[in-house]
Amino acid sequence: MRPTAIDTPFFDATHRELAIALDAYAAREAASIGHGGDVDATCRAWVRSLGDAGFLRHCVPAAYGGASAALESRALCVAREVLAYHDGLADFAFAMQGLGTGAITLAGTEAQRSRWLPAVARGQAIAAFALSEPGAGSDAAALSTTARRDGPHWVLDGEKTWISNGGIADLYCVFARTGEAPGAKGISAFVVPADAPGLAVAERFDVMAPHPLARLAFDGCRLPADALLGGAGEGFKLAMRTLDIFRASVAAAALGFARRALDEASAHARRRTMFGGMLGDLQLTQAALGDVATGIEGAALLTARAAWKRDTGGPGTRTTREAAMAKLAATEVAQQAADRAVQLHGGEGVRVGSVVERLYREVRALRIYEGATEVQRLIVGRDELARDAEKGAVQ
Repeated sequence: MRPTAIDTPFFDATHRELAIALDAYAAREAASIGHGGDVDATCRAWVRSLGDAGFLRHCVPAAYGGASAALESRALCVAREVLAYHDGLADFAFAMQGLGTGAITLAGTEAQRSRWLPAVARGQAIAAFALSEPGAGSDAAALSTTARRDGPHWVLDGEKTWISNGGIADLYCVFARTGEAPGAKGISAFVVPADAPGLAVAERFDVMAPHPLARLAFDGCRLPADALLGGAGEGFKLAMRTLDIFRASVAAAALGFARRALDEASAHARRRTMFGGMLGDLQLTQAALGDVATGIEGAALLTARAAWKRDTGGPGTRTTREAAMAKLAATEVAQQAADRAVQLHGGEGVRVGSVVERLYREVRALRIYEGATEVQRLIVGRDELARDAEKGAVQ
């Protein structure tokens, strides 16, 4: 499987080589690791395998065992599109290693980076990003988990929920209210080892596309002063910077799922007999496939542009608008692709365990996590209004 826009000028030879290597690896390992009933064990297996194969090096900087000097959005996108095409848990395992330590990469001390990043790159430590709360999902700045100073320690109290890798992670990047200012300006970030006193996995969740997911409880969770990530009160900004890096890669994962759904639908249409011919001979079938293929190509170019701009734009370059457009377009077309694939497969499409049934379940969450579709629309719309206002001011 070649990523959809890999042959455009947004990518270079190193990205194409990565895609080829990952495709061969993922096809082999997906058949080997499979889809067992123990999701925790499967995710751990993928993390170990990805680490052993050297692919998790793309989740950390070169100074700590990574593949490039800084996290590279295009490499992340290539990896996620290829892995998602082959196996949703492979993509999940890869992405969370980067997202879970993104704040450490961006703002960690030398001690924090040296302790965690090499182990994450080798697949010897599993990371998680703990931002969402029961009352703070899309409105992340509304979080209520608190962190207070107690002598040389920080003490955390509250809950985090819908935390990916919750229950199997070795470390959590946790965001809590420290009160330097109201709202988003009073939030800080912390590195919390899974065995920290006062941290408990309060609940595990079963979701339609199974992966490790949990609610975490912090009850007087005591951390040393050096657990703070970056400066006090800078946590929300750090969380948004981390999400900005990985939002385009969510779009890339959606493209992987969408491309697999399209390939499965096309193959089925070519071999399924119907009304004295083939399913693919019907104009309705051709139109459905054409719509999906066009949507995938358009979303792929938006995704490639967002990743390319972040990689080449230099310090201070913002890609919030481009990443939001990419995630919006790619996740929506992925849902359309999976739905069309199920529809064209008929009864086989809703049989539990079929490829298209699995894809239908896997793509749904992408339209929610790391900024729901509605939030991406707001981001783009507000930016458009701001640009229009700037034009008016200049005129």
